[in-house]
Amino acid sequence: MNLLLHMCCGPCSCYPVKKLRSDGIEPVGYFFNPNIHPYLEWDHRLKTAKEYADKVGLKIYTEEHYLLKDFLAKVMTIEEPDNPFLPRNRCRSCYAWRLDEAARFAAEQGFEAFTSTLFYSIHQQHEVMKEIAEACGKKYGIDFYYEDFRPGWQEGIDISLELGLYRQPYCGCIFSEEERFSKEIRKQRKKIGRAMKAERERMESLE
Repeated sequence: MNLLLHMCCGPCSCYPVKKLRSDGIEPVGYFFNPNIHPYLEWDHRLKTAKEYADKVGLKIYTEEHYLLKDFLAKVMTIEEPDNPFLPRNRCRSCYAWRLDEAARFAAEQGFEAFTSTLFYSIHQQHEVMKEIAEACGKKYGIDFYYEDFRPGWQEGIDISLELGLYRQPYCGCIFSEEERFSKEIRKQRKKIGRAMKAERERMESLE
């Protein structure tokens, strides 16, 4: 199968590439991630994706324009839920842009199918991404190759460490960076988490 693999980063590609190759599929990488900010972080991840591809002999295409303004224009007007435990609407918009671009590129370049290393992450909205990817495939007349790569989460981490790849501490966008490092947001999550737990216990006591 002639498969295009959208790569969200180098480390997240380690297990999917290994798994695909073990299944007799030689993927071609595609780096398109306008969500990653700030610039130095985006540049670091781009270089790491190339480094990984070179180390494992993976052919790769890369989008090397920093699209901060475009990304912000897409997500700044999106209304988000107050509860930080609920799925983020901006994430859905981000998935849609990257998966749509991967499907378009794959179709234009003559690939038979496309997929993404996003389906390796245990932190993303898996079913939402699957729904979007299937719709993108239909839009461009190309197959979406679905596989749940999450069972290889730890193996992928181990491979990335063995290869000495840079491992990022947050998803990529400026919003996820704030959520990862903000003490205020962590306190809010703990407060809401305690309230949700108390409510569950109250409901259980009434049963």
